[in-house]
Amino acid sequence: MIKKVQINLNPEAAADEAAIKKIAASLTGTDQKEISIVRVIKRSVDARKKNIRVNLTVEVFSGEDSAMPPISPFIPVDVSLKREVIIVGAGPAGLFAALRLIELGIRPVIIERGRDVSSRKKDIAKISREQIVDPDSNYCFGEGGAGTYSDGKLYTRSKKRGDNTRVLELLCLHGANENIMYETHPHLGTDKLPGIISGIRKSIIDAGGQFLLEKRVTDFLIEGDTIKGVVTSDNEKFYSEYVILATGHSARDIYDICRNRGVELEMKPFAMGVRVEHPQELIDKIQYHGNSRGEFLPAASYNVAKQLDGRGVYSFCMCPGGFIVPSATAQEEVVVNGMSPSGRNSPYANSGIVVEIRPEDLLKYSSFGVMAGIEFQKELEREAWKNGGHTQRAPAQRLADFVAGETSGSLPKVSYFPGVTSSPLHSWLPKAIGRRLRDGIRLFGQVMNGYLTNEAVVLGVESRTSSPLRIPRDTEKLHHIRISGLYPCGEGSGYAGGIVSSAIDGMRAAETICLVCRS
Repeated sequence: MIKKVQINLNPEAAADEAAIKKIAASLTGTDQKEISIVRVIKRSVDARKKNIRVNLTVEVFSGEDSAMPPISPFIPVDVSLKREVIIVGAGPAGLFAALRLIELGIRPVIIERGRDVSSRKKDIAKISREQIVDPDSNYCFGEGGAGTYSDGKLYTRSKKRGDNTRVLELLCLHGANENIMYETHPHLGTDKLPGIISGIRKSIIDAGGQFLLEKRVTDFLIEGDTIKGVVTSDNEKFYSEYVILATGHSARDIYDICRNRGVELEMKPFAMGVRVEHPQELIDKIQYHGNSRGEFLPAASYNVAKQLDGRGVYSFCMCPGGFIVPSATAQEEVVVNGMSPSGRNSPYANSGIVVEIRPEDLLKYSSFGVMAGIEFQKELEREAWKNGGHTQRAPAQRLADFVAGETSGSLPKVSYFPGVTSSPLHSWLPKAIGRRLRDGIRLFGQVMNGYLTNEAVVLGVESRTSSPLRIPRDTEKLHHIRISGLYPCGEGSGYAGGIVSSAIDGMRAAETICLVCRS
């Protein structure tokens, strides 16, 4: 027999399996001796009041139903001699598209501009130690995409794009902790992701798929209104009547290829701003009502949003117990992002604080047409480079000084590996961004007492929250609105916003192609 029950416990009891079993037995009217398994299927922390509670939903297994249902296995088909589909990009959209194609009996050929996860570590280290940015292998580009060495949050629970359960199962089958199946805000951790990504690559290759690294797509082979394949940086041509375009939002050269080849693009809203870092202990005390979190509560996070002058100002990619990392993809630019290891045990908490940007805000860049948002990003990133001292050091300012419009005479220690340089961000950020950020942070300080403090630091710039462009596609068939066989998906094409949603989008593209192949 399987019974489901909800339990509300204090943090210490919620960490005690025996206590959970005892209460579950009482609530379900089951003898503890008859219970074989108590499985947590949902867990969340309720810190709205000083008396912090943990909400659990558990399944109690007893009697004949004494075995917990297994995760659905990945059952590959030998696709080595099957019809081929080209996948451009080895981020979540591309990798999960490949896994789904294999399950459906189609051979994926993944073409990725960057290096494998192990080699990427060396290139990432050069950014901090030698101030050298490899344009093909960095925090954004390479096997696994931007998520591999930036964080691994799995916050998408929306069903509007599809069922995320299969994505989580596949991650577990390739090494993720099974708690991602029930945590309200599951998180893989940047220290765990490389092994998971390597496991996915092995599954793809073992099934007969092809994995081509260090090959950057430089052109599309298009005849009339039909795609025939792609050309890579070494002038090699790969042919297929189906191409899944799964590049990330920082692959700006792909947008240039689209425009040059007549593949329609359209502008869409995005966001830009800064990254704010606090001591994690301070965020814990704010969120846990003056208490330290102790050993039974997770590093506290926050989620804030306000509307100012018709534009959203909000936190983005909040990383408790994390680090700020350099996410530039070219030498003369500074871009910051955040990450957390699986233990979330860094003494710092950071979050992007960003302002919504709409196409009508970009009139200054109208001469660039549909690429106006890209140009706005580039200009701000170059400005950060200059104000950081023409290095990967980030321009920085104490938070209260930033809001007050005062230059910081000194800066506290921060987690950002390349270092920081004191800079008056309030004076050089575009007014539409800087003014809204300052007003928004004031309001955040009213909601979170202690948030607006000079113990916190503002680092610039957070400019790559999402793509400023969308590659339009048919809403049902998912192929480009004009180019037959071209399937734009994931973040770079403007249809997702994170690991899970990108993976779902890639799997949907794979399933749609399979239907076309069989028709």
